[in-house]
Amino acid sequence: MLRFLTAGESHGRALVVIVEGLPSGLPLVAEEVGGELARRRLGFGRGPRMRFEADEVTLVGGVRHGRTLGSPVAIEIANTEWPKWAEEMSPGPGRPSRVLTQPRPGHADLAGMQKYAFDDARDVLERASARETAARVAAGACAKALLAKLGMAVLSHVVQIGDARLSAGASGWPRPGPEDLERVDASPVRCFDPCAEAAMVAEVKAAAKEGDSLGGVAEVLAYGVPVGLGSHVHWDRRLDGLMAQAVMSIQAVKAVELGEGVRVAGKRGSEAHDAIRWDAGTGTYVRDTARAGGVEGGISTGSLVVVRAYMKPLATLNRPILSTVDVVTKQEAKSFKERTDVTSVPAMGVVAETMVALVLASEALRKFGGDSLGELVRNHGAYLASLRG
Repeated sequence: MLRFLTAGESHGRALVVIVEGLPSGLPLVAEEVGGELARRRLGFGRGPRMRFEADEVTLVGGVRHGRTLGSPVAIEIANTEWPKWAEEMSPGPGRPSRVLTQPRPGHADLAGMQKYAFDDARDVLERASARETAARVAAGACAKALLAKLGMAVLSHVVQIGDARLSAGASGWPRPGPEDLERVDASPVRCFDPCAEAAMVAEVKAAAKEGDSLGGVAEVLAYGVPVGLGSHVHWDRRLDGLMAQAVMSIQAVKAVELGEGVRVAGKRGSEAHDAIRWDAGTGTYVRDTARAGGVEGGISTGSLVVVRAYMKPLATLNRPILSTVDVVTKQEAKSFKERTDVTSVPAMGVVAETMVALVLASEALRKFGGDSLGELVRNHGAYLASLRG
């Protein structure tokens, strides 16, 4: 199994992630991790921080001469803005220059202040910030590197921002393959459909003009996932449940869907499932549709895995109008403004890729085992061979 733990605050000295469970011999370099982090900064509608927030990646432990050692991998992502925040975010004794007492609706501010007995919303927001996902993406770079050795690839694309969305025909909407990732990332909103892309950009511009924000939907696609990841025997081993929890944990994501889960809820059973056929040429069972999202009974079926993440509009607005209460005076106030994006749906898609990849890598390690990459690959190959008729 693969485990990871992140630490650090949005404006702290650095974010840190420790990834445990990677086999030895997996090629991994800081530039590869940095490339994934750069993808997280993509997207029209991002705030000014994305333009100067360079991620300085250091592989602190678990890697020697470009290969993993089988021990925990520790990665540090330095905060290039730390000098501006060194006093405000100092771990040493002292007091902040400004105490934030007007919690923002839609954030963890108030509930976190109450839960942890804080009088300053910054004690909550610094950790609740989506900046934490940079550490997750670093962990996801490790997971993707592992999955690639097993013939799997995970990517995402944006299917909706605000009211602008891809048009779903009888066969669904166009989906990118692994070979299309650069084209998706080249889109200002990470959309695979040029017509929908233009509509999404217009939506973002309109919201930005009014100082408002937008949510949307990103779709994660996992190619090459073999049958047999996850399990039906325990509730917490079901692959769809694991992916749903992982994606739902992303800041501002409020719903997760596998396959056509929402659409088929209104259909009859005769239209809702993926018919099975035998492909004599490949010696495998095939499903030509992905209504179940590549998972049946909590187990991957060997077909395309499809997961959608639904993100709410960001609650920090460039024109603060949301009412709140000052926790000291108990008087009505307007929520304070931190730097914000108009939308971060394109970046959220990259983070959703990360979370799906981490789940798939963990389940692959559980299924195939192996202390070294060579052993893992051999076990995986032997399993696939056993499935062929």
